[in-house]
Amino acid sequence: MIRSVFLAAILAPVLALSAAPVQAEKLANQLFGAKEAPSQQAPMPVGSYAKGCAAGLMELPETGPTWQAMRLSRHRNFGHPELVQYLVDLSAQATQIGWRGLYIGDMSQPRGGPMTSGHASHQIGLDADIWMLPPRSLSLSRKEREDISSIPVRSADQRSVTGNWTPRHHALLRAAASDPRVDRIFVAAAVKIEMCKTAKRKDKAWLQKIRPVAGHDTHFHVRLKCPAGASACQTQTPTVAELSKGGNGCDDTLMWWVTDYLNPPKPGKQPVDPEAPKKRHPRQYTMADLPAQCASVLSAP
Repeated sequence: MIRSVFLAAILAPVLALSAAPVQAEKLANQLFGAKEAPSQQAPMPVGSYAKGCAAGLMELPETGPTWQAMRLSRHRNFGHPELVQYLVDLSAQATQIGWRGLYIGDMSQPRGGPMTSGHASHQIGLDADIWMLPPRSLSLSRKEREDISSIPVRSADQRSVTGNWTPRHHALLRAAASDPRVDRIFVAAAVKIEMCKTAKRKDKAWLQKIRPVAGHDTHFHVRLKCPAGASACQTQTPTVAELSKGGNGCDDTLMWWVTDYLNPPKPGKQPVDPEAPKKRHPRQYTMADLPAQCASVLSAP
């Protein structure tokens, strides 16, 4: 008995050293994707929205009085407590503008980090996708939440909204963006163009937070600011004020998304640097690519 204990004491450091390189080389999305529960730590977003992790996340309940979490098989209904509270608040507010509630899509994995599929961001517990589909029922089964799909509010040619877009969608996005906890909201460019057309002339300041981006025809993506005191959280730059030069973003830069972006001018003959490093997708990150604090988030009980 004494001999076996003695051997274990000798071998433990050796085994730890041999295991460390294996974990360091393993893709971070596999390590974080395997975690079933949040870490038992104080809530803290670590790193940036597309390169980080998150300690002490909360699970958004699968069903609430004014929301349902969708695609439960993905296990991505986790977020910083501030994000969970924001979604609860917004879903309640939605009922006052003609929605039954909200269908909540992907948030983060239990400990954040790079995902095994899908998003490049959603890594620090401050991002959430909200479906454009107004709920008809808030008592969907798990299977129904896998089978049902949202609706496109952007046309196939990406230049205009569809008949699915309604004044209630405009009102919901206005409510979502007007919350001071929000840093920015990503939508299809056609959605922002339509909102710029229909917003009241004296009431467009909140539109600064509505940012056009490719895709996002069936949902909008809410990104919260780093919470107060979150010292490990990296604020996104440039800010929405800088992007819109202090305006609301309803300008020529918005129209680029439905002109040159869709039909880019032919590039000139620019020399290609064969030594230039290739940009990696977050699904290719190892633990060494993430903030050092993510190792403790991963290993914490």
